[in-house]
Amino acid sequence: MKVLTTSTNAQFLKVIPRSYTESISIKLRDDSTNVTTISDAMGVISGDYLTISHPFSLVEGRYYDLTILAGSKVIYLDKIFCTDQVINQESNKYYSVNKDEYISQPSNNDYIII
Repeated sequence: MKVLTTSTNAQFLKVIPRSYTESISIKLRDDSTNVTTISDAMGVISGDYLTISHPFSLVEGRYYDLTILAGSKVIYLDKIFCTDQVINQESNKYYSVNKDEYISQPSNNDYIII
């Protein structure tokens, strides 16, 4: 699964496709609304990877189905999750649904168990 942001600037995807071509189409289907968009893009082949720089229009907290096509042939399938939160497993920063919404308050409640 790829993680992208809501930015409308070009974002990079680095994939290992079934076949290599620089002229591709990107098909995105929003899992929430079932709306599909198709756009043309260019990729750069470097080693075993196809690097794609493309501007996406994504909504925070949604999942998308990504299909990369070469003509009518599917060369790559994946899922995309859109978030603006910083996600870095090495520094223990994970996605939280409740970020900035739930704040715990300190309490002085003492429980007496008899």
